[in-house]
Amino acid sequence: MLGPWDRAVFHWINHDLQSGLLDPVFWFFSLGVKETWLRLSLAALAMLLLFDSRRRPAVVQALLAFPLANLLSDAFKRGLPFPRPPAELADAHVMGPLLTSAGTMSAHAANMAAVATVFWLRCGKGWGGAWTLVAFLTGVSRIYVGAHYPSQVILGWAGGALCGFVICKVWDLIRTRRSLQRTG
Repeated sequence: MLGPWDRAVFHWINHDLQSGLLDPVFWFFSLGVKETWLRLSLAALAMLLLFDSRRRPAVVQALLAFPLANLLSDAFKRGLPFPRPPAELADAHVMGPLLTSAGTMSAHAANMAAVATVFWLRCGKGWGGAWTLVAFLTGVSRIYVGAHYPSQVILGWAGGALCGFVICKVWDLIRTRRSLQRTG
C-alpha cells in the first residue's frame, strides 16, 4: 500500500506545510470533534436541519451513513492492518496523541466523506459542497497531524463516499417499495 508517492505526499503535508498558522486549523479538523462545544454545535445544527422537511432526510441518512463508514474503517483496520506513519517514519511530526493502532483506512476521512456524499445527493452543491470541504480538510488534517498516510485517507474518502451512496440508494429503494405497496 505504501509507495514512494505516499511517503512524498506525506512528507510534503506533514513537514513542508507545517506552520504556526496551519497548526490550529488542522488540529481543529483532526481533533476538534473531541471538544464538547463542537459536539454540541453539530448536534444543534442537526436538530435545526431536522425541522426543515427538505433537509430532514439528509440529516437522518447522514446519521446512518457515518456510523456505517466508521464500521467499514474498523473492519479494514482489523482485516488488513497497516501501520500509521509514526510506526515507520522516525521523522513523522505528530500532533495530538501517538496512535499505535492500525491506520489502514482513516475513519475521520470516511465519516466526513459519508456525510458529504449524503448531502450532495440529497441537498445539492450548497450543503454538499460545504461538507465536501469539511471532508477534504479533515482528511488532509489526518496527514498533517501524522495520524495517516495519504493512501489511508484516500481509502477513507472512498469508503465513506460508498457508505453514503449505499445509504441513499437503500433509502430510495425502501421509499419506492413502500410507495408501490400503498398504491396496490
